[in-house]
Amino acid sequence: MAPEAATTDTSDILLAPRLPLRRRVLYAVLAFVLQTFVIGPATTLRSWKQRRTPTDAVPTLIKTYAARPRLPVSIFFPTSYNQDDHSQAQRRLPLLLSIHGGGFFVGEPSNNDAFNYHFAQQNRALVVALNYAKSPRNAFPGPILDLQVLIDAVLADATLTAHFDPAKVAITGFSAGGNLALAVSQIPAIRERITAGVVPFYPPVDFTKSTAAKAATRRYKPALGGSRGAEKDGLAGMAGFFDWAYMPAGQDLRDPLLSPYFADRAALPRRIWVIGCELDMLGHEAWRAACRWAGKPVPAMDEPLGDAEPVGALVTEGDERFAFEVREGQGQGDKESVVKWLCVPDAGHAFESAAGMGGDEAAVQDGLVKRDVLITMLGKWLFG
Repeated sequence: MAPEAATTDTSDILLAPRLPLRRRVLYAVLAFVLQTFVIGPATTLRSWKQRRTPTDAVPTLIKTYAARPRLPVSIFFPTSYNQDDHSQAQRRLPLLLSIHGGGFFVGEPSNNDAFNYHFAQQNRALVVALNYAKSPRNAFPGPILDLQVLIDAVLADATLTAHFDPAKVAITGFSAGGNLALAVSQIPAIRERITAGVVPFYPPVDFTKSTAAKAATRRYKPALGGSRGAEKDGLAGMAGFFDWAYMPAGQDLRDPLLSPYFADRAALPRRIWVIGCELDMLGHEAWRAACRWAGKPVPAMDEPLGDAEPVGALVTEGDERFAFEVREGQGQGDKESVVKWLCVPDAGHAFESAAGMGGDEAAVQDGLVKRDVLITMLGKWLFG
């Protein structure tokens, strides 16, 4: 079934704008100050604290590859797996490639240590947290090229290939990392090796829509109170800066590598599970993308995502605003195409890391519960 064409209204932005000189200078200074005097020292301090008070959720090892020596990757083996046992009795592990977010501007693999660690343990899987150089020094399509090189290196690494099953390789990403997972998996040499599927978490997928238009689609629930009941989306204030840093002026915003919403279904891995958040300005575009790839009618911008009232636990069936799964070619093995959608209710952007996003205790605990449920669901769906 061919997906319905995207509807383009007159408010769409087709090319990345060239900002006024004053704004460009301001953003350039802000980028330098943040990356030199804020993010760098903060990362060093966090690493020091982790060494002083280590947790269980740490990588088994951190490794670099000659092709990108300044971009270390984190590797998580399940503790139940004996790397020194090379007997035929020990089955090879499924492999999950994980990409962190941060607006293409900040972040590092350790951002998702907790998710990656628990996924490895709960699903007895090998998890490799990838890395990429950040904008504005490494603007589009630089991070995609970094990831392509590192994926090639990981999948050719003899110290890892002995332990994972090439028939069970998946890729996931969070926020900007979700965008990059969808982008890099469009490269044919990568796509053919993503054998289990791609799972983008709350990804930006359509840069033709303005920040104001996206914020207008966000579901607001004051009844939840605390950080989840906020009147504004926390992403809105930084969206313009992140866009400037990542997208060169004049860039075609409909390029599928930048805005995966415009990717043909055949250009993506045969199995896709899009996960969005109800209280996220990026939730609506993720929903529209999932519908487009599944061949369903694409929701209009004024069609609300989710429910006006608090929902609670994950909704996995019965309401296609929250969940659906479309399969084609069922029973034909590798020819089967699957598109799955899940909206995490009562949850904002980066719900599973709410503590790091300034969330209150209720938001943090709700996010952790839903994270653990999703990790189990994802393991079963990806690796069976």
